[in-house]
Amino acid sequence: MLHTDPPPFFHRGPSPLARFAFFAVLSIALLFADSRFRYLEGMRHGVNTVIAPLQRAVQWPGEAWEAVGVYFASKSALATENAALHERLLAEAPALQGAHRLESENAHLKSLLDIKDRYAGNAVSVGVLFTARDPFSQKVFIDKGGDAGIEPGAAVIDEAGVVGQVTRVFASMAEVTLLTDKDHAVPVMSERTGVRSVLYGAGAGRSLELRFIPPSADIAAGDRLVTSGLDRTYPPGLAVARVDAVERDTGQIFARISCAPLAGVNRSGELLVLGRTAALPPRPDDPPTPDAARKPGRAKVRRGG
Repeated sequence: MLHTDPPPFFHRGPSPLARFAFFAVLSIALLFADSRFRYLEGMRHGVNTVIAPLQRAVQWPGEAWEAVGVYFASKSALATENAALHERLLAEAPALQGAHRLESENAHLKSLLDIKDRYAGNAVSVGVLFTARDPFSQKVFIDKGGDAGIEPGAAVIDEAGVVGQVTRVFASMAEVTLLTDKDHAVPVMSERTGVRSVLYGAGAGRSLELRFIPPSADIAAGDRLVTSGLDRTYPPGLAVARVDAVERDTGQIFARISCAPLAGVNRSGELLVLGRTAALPPRPDDPPTPDAARKPGRAKVRRGG
């Protein structure tokens, strides 16, 4: 009689369906017990501690690749942005460089307009064309002349003070002798003490000289000198120079006083030419002498002449 049952070595145990049902019920029971009593929490933490390095090792290649991509992308973006900013800087550089010059020029012109308002009708704004060819003279030429009503001897100033005096006039331009020219002189007075004297130019590169001041005069370094108006060319009170140094030698008749101009003598591009009527009011008539009072007819002839 033949036996069809498999030998005990090949015995398969419960059927797959029975095993599935058993393990499903066991899983549900474990889930329910864990949710109620948390008895697997420690085991869970232990398993996480054990497999965390493995998870990190698995994630590291992806994170490294992502970091490399971000690095090269950011480098490319920075290079593009840098090139764009460089082009923008090159495009705006002329405007930025000229902004300071325009701001300074606007402030300069505003100051000139304020000064011109004080001499309404007697001031003409001019621009400097070029300097004289003679290197030993301190002269410039301006862009307006006799056609604009400029006359020889008129005072020339900027927003800071006296620049010089008109010495020659042409149809459409005029020559201005600067304050620093060795042949130029301006009657001045100390704003602090009222001491009067004459300020002389000494040529290019040399300080102005305040002459005919005795050593005992109250003049000190830092004093501000203004026009006295005695020459009837410059209106009184215009800033001229500041005293730099005072040398008093008891063996000399006069002190040696060097000064620096306050105006931009060699720098100003826009100037004002003051009319002769802006210097001083007209001189009043001389009072009649006793002889003129006894001879009215002759006095009238003199006044008419």
